[in-house]
Amino acid sequence: MANTTYDLHNPTIETLLNRRSIRAFADEPIPADVVDTLESVAQHAASSQYLNDWSAIRVTDPDVAAKLAEIGGQPYIAQAPLLYVFVLDEHRNAQIAAAKGVDVDSDAFTLNGSYRFSQAQNDAVLALHAMETAAYSLGLGCVILGSLLNDVDGLIELLKLPKYTYPVLGLAIGKPAQEPALKPRMPKSVQFFENEYPQSSDELLTTLADFDADVHKYYDLRNTERPVDAFSDQIANNAVANMDGRTVGEPAARQGFRLDR
Repeated sequence: MANTTYDLHNPTIETLLNRRSIRAFADEPIPADVVDTLESVAQHAASSQYLNDWSAIRVTDPDVAAKLAEIGGQPYIAQAPLLYVFVLDEHRNAQIAAAKGVDVDSDAFTLNGSYRFSQAQNDAVLALHAMETAAYSLGLGCVILGSLLNDVDGLIELLKLPKYTYPVLGLAIGKPAQEPALKPRMPKSVQFFENEYPQSSDELLTTLADFDADVHKYYDLRNTERPVDAFSDQIANNAVANMDGRTVGEPAARQGFRLDR
């Protein structure tokens, strides 16, 4: 059998290798057929057990977008021509199950457990990533908005999210009005392992010095007026950062999820 030759520089790979977050957008609307295509691509992402347990809210109301920007602390959120919030969604499935005679308020109901919560969250992320990649392939730019989780309760109230739903991430899309440099990536030896996880911390840490220097240089060039710590220092700072208001347990419980089972 002849060996297969792979084109390692095809448009899909080039799109992914050149991915960068875009935080400044041209004041141009996204055509309806492009929006429809992006949403169709998201729907074709993998789905655990085919439960389709995610949804996305397209934000078109400027007031809602402004409130999202306030929650995220990032003004450019409100300026994005196309804006989504992806949510894990067992509400729809609960409604379907109830219509089939399932008591969704009983202990027999499992769609609100920790496993389905995590799998539905995964599904939402996969759908968002598919949409993001498709947008980049069309020459658009995106930024993923984890900052919307600064105030989960406020986000749930703003978007009127019902029981058995939970916000995952936002995605802002538009024609790029900037061309930032590619962010450095850590050495593969620190992130890809064979057969087992390295047992020695030396194996993980010895090759990070050059990466620290690359990251420091990247941030210095991006914003010369506000130096940013090297990668290792950023990790250390985040390891003891105050996470008040960003915990999952209590707001998830208020949304009907039981993460203890």
